[in-house]
Amino acid sequence: MQISDEEVLHIAKLARLNLPENEIQNYKKNLEEILEFADTINKVDTANIGETIGINENYNVFRKDEIIQNSNKDELLSNAPSQDEGMFRIPKVIN
Repeated sequence: MQISDEEVLHIAKLARLNLPENEIQNYKKNLEEILEFADTINKVDTANIGETIGINENYNVFRKDEIIQNSNKDELLSNAPSQDEGMFRIPKVIN
């Protein structure tokens, strides 16, 4: 699909872009490629394809929330980026 320089400048104005004269042709080429791709997608026959939300039929699959007792404090603290006196050390959040 062909786009005029005026259309490129109009789109740039709508997007609040200060488009230099030397970049108009580059933007024009990119917009034409995007519109050609959109035209290709529009030509795909989707008459026999139902609506889909995702790639599979799973919907809101959650794991069961279970409490796990772990008495190995050293193992838990080994995951901490910083620790002090057997406790997690976090950055100060209140002044």
